[in-house]
Amino acid sequence: MAEEQQKQKKKKIIIALGTRKKSIARAVLREGSGKVRINSVLIDLVEPRYKQMRIKEALLLAGDVAKTVDINVSVSGGGVWGQADASRNAIANALVSWRKDDSLKRAYLEYDRSLLIPDARRTEPHKPSRSSAGPRRTKQQSKR
Repeated sequence: MAEEQQKQKKKKIIIALGTRKKSIARAVLREGSGKVRINSVLIDLVEPRYKQMRIKEALLLAGDVAKTVDINVSVSGGGVWGQADASRNAIANALVSWRKDDSLKRAYLEYDRSLLIPDARRTEPHKPSRSSAGPRRTKQQSKR
């Protein structure tokens, strides 16, 4: 029994982070059968479908590597699309560090740079002494 417990402890686990705007995703990779869960929901059940397809891009480019690991992603903060992009960023980073060669990394960078490198853009803060409609909006002036 002690040998079985040691084998279970030695299993390779990789944790990777992905971000987009206010969303933060944490992907945990383990050896497995190719199951992918986003916040404890299988990826095939994620709605809307476009969000599901956007997350699957990282898995499709990885090919056989993605079928040999189980991926659990927990994502919080931000909106629907920010969470989707943070999830795909975390999955791609985890798969690259799992594979440990540059071919997958190059494939991701050629396809879409944002799979590996988080987008640094943020929303512009509202300025003082202006209406609360937006950061650059000013009051409308009449001609007469």
